[in-house]
Amino acid sequence: MKRIAVLTSGGDSPGMNAAIRAVTRRAVWHSSEVLGVRHGYAGLIGDDFTPLTPRDVGRISHLGGTMLGSARCEEFRTERGIAQAMAALAARSIEGLVVIGGNGSQAGAHALSRLGFPVVGVASTIDNDLCGTEVTVGVDTALNIALEAIDRLKVTASSHHRAFLVEVMGRKCGYLGLMAGFAGGADAIVVPEIESDPETVAQELRDAYNRGKSHALVVVAEGATFNAEKLHAYFLEHRDRLQFELRVTKLGHVQRGGAPTAFDRVLASRLGAGAVDRLLAGERGILIGIQRGEITATPLADVVGKQKPLNAELFHLARSLAK
Repeated sequence: MKRIAVLTSGGDSPGMNAAIRAVTRRAVWHSSEVLGVRHGYAGLIGDDFTPLTPRDVGRISHLGGTMLGSARCEEFRTERGIAQAMAALAARSIEGLVVIGGNGSQAGAHALSRLGFPVVGVASTIDNDLCGTEVTVGVDTALNIALEAIDRLKVTASSHHRAFLVEVMGRKCGYLGLMAGFAGGADAIVVPEIESDPETVAQELRDAYNRGKSHALVVVAEGATFNAEKLHAYFLEHRDRLQFELRVTKLGHVQRGGAPTAFDRVLASRLGAGAVDRLLAGERGILIGIQRGEITATPLADVVGKQKPLNAELFHLARSLAK
């Protein structure tokens, strides 16, 4: 292929810039020209391209976010939007595309692939909900940011004899909540995949108090049926259920904005380079991920519209260690 394009789409995740750098430099190493697409699929529809050279992507690996910008694009879900994107790719003589993003982004990649255009995806989302990879670009950074916040909150919680409800991101996937709660020594973890209720959480907080703890911590995934806001509302009405004064902290988008960890920089670089290698070797319609330490390719048809299951064994292990 003489010319390929790369875009980032959906929610930004730390490490996307490292992936852009790897795609660009690996492609140039293979003697291919690279164009970056600004603002995801919206830029693809709008013919918003910029040339990328090895120098253009220098000094970006340590930066969070994405130098190409990202956006959610409802128009790309329509036949007209996809047709416009295909026309823009043809007009620029682009022969292949690398899509860096999560589930929605890879659904877009799959739509182009089904029309016969060579597309390879790179697994990148802090939600870590993509099938075909054990871990996605950005989740390690988001997890460490959440863990640092939890460690800080535990200090003030102990000083004031309080309980904290800490809500982390992840949409309908509880991976961040589970791992942050596990690593942070939470007394209770609430995730979408495993049913829970306010009374169960209250009992775990009372148990913590009865064990003589000076504080208590609940980590809640935002997609849970009883998220932090609903739990807090319940406990305001039933103050007798708790022994601790309660506070709520929503970490929100701060988890997505950090400088990528070393793990995410290396992972993004490996996946980005792997995507180019597979694309130039003639493979298409695949997601590049990592499994058992090896870079792997999974058909997008086996990825799109599915969610990786949560490791229930880790959830139950975390509960047992909190006692």
